[in-house]
Amino acid sequence: MTADGLRGDSNDSAKAGGELSGAPTARRIVLGAQLRRLREAAEISRAEAGYAIRGSDSKISRMELGRVGFKERDVADLLTMYGVHDATERAQFLDMVRMSNERGWWHRYTDLMPDWFQDFVGLEESASLIQNYELQFVPGLLQTEEYIRAVASHGRPEHIDEPTERRVRLRLQRQKVLTRQNAPRLWAVIDESVLHRPIGGPAVLRRQIEHLLEMTRQPNITLQMVAYGMSGYAAEGAFSMLRFAEPTLPDVVYVEHLGGALYLDRPSEIELYGRVIDRLAVDAETPDQTRQTLSKLRAGL
Repeated sequence: MTADGLRGDSNDSAKAGGELSGAPTARRIVLGAQLRRLREAAEISRAEAGYAIRGSDSKISRMELGRVGFKERDVADLLTMYGVHDATERAQFLDMVRMSNERGWWHRYTDLMPDWFQDFVGLEESASLIQNYELQFVPGLLQTEEYIRAVASHGRPEHIDEPTERRVRLRLQRQKVLTRQNAPRLWAVIDESVLHRPIGGPAVLRRQIEHLLEMTRQPNITLQMVAYGMSGYAAEGAFSMLRFAEPTLPDVVYVEHLGGALYLDRPSEIELYGRVIDRLAVDAETPDQTRQTLSKLRAGL
C-alpha cells in the first residue's frame, strides 16, 4: 500500500537552536532528542523530570520522541532542572519550541488525514532522501492528477465529491517537495505489475507512463522496475524509508496498512530494510533500462 493516507505524512544542545530546514514534525524530534541527552547527562530520571513540569514519565517520553507539542514553560523548567542557565543557549531552545509548534502547509487538510499520516507528511518535508518500494500503485509523489483522482475515488469517478478533490489537491501539494529549492532525492522501485495495472483506464495509464518518463529526467529522481521474473523475492510489501541530513534525526521506515501505519526506527529495523533496498537495487532493471521499458509500454498503449 503506497504511502499516501488516501485510504485511511553542551555541543549537542548548542545545535538545538540551529537552522533546521524542515517541518514541525522534524523539529519536534530534534528538540526532544536534545532534551533527552541533557536529562541523561544530568542523571535525572523521566519520572523526576515529569514531576518538575507537573506531568509524568510518559509525558517526558512522548516529548523526547517528538510525539507531542512543546510548551515554552515546560521546556524552560526542564532546562533549569538540567543545568542549562546560559541565556543564549536557553533562547536557542525556546526559539526551537516556537518553530516546532508552527503549522505546516498541510494543516488545512488535517480533517482529511489521520494523525499517523500527518506525521509522515511532516517527515517527508524534512527528508534529504526518500526511498520507496511499491507493488500496486505508482509512487504517490510521481502520480498524475488523473491517476490520483482514480485512486482517491476507488475507481468510481461518479463518486468524486469535494473531500475527494481536496485529497487530490493534498497529493499534488505534497509532490511540490520534489521541485522546491534543495529538493530531496527520490529513489523509487516499482513492481512491473504497476505499469500494467490500468488505474483509471488505459488513457490515464498512458499519460502516467509519459509523466514517469518526464519526471525521471530530473536529476534528483531515480526510478527502477523489478521485472516479473524477480518480483516478490526482496520484499513482501510496500514501504518507504526516509533519511535526513540532520544527524539528530534517525532514519525512519514507514509501512502503511488499512488501519494505520508503522514507524520503524530501531537500528535493527533500519538495517533490515536497508538490506532490502540494496537487494531491490540489484534485482531491478537499471534506471536506463527502466526508461527503455517505459518507452516501449507507452508505444504499445
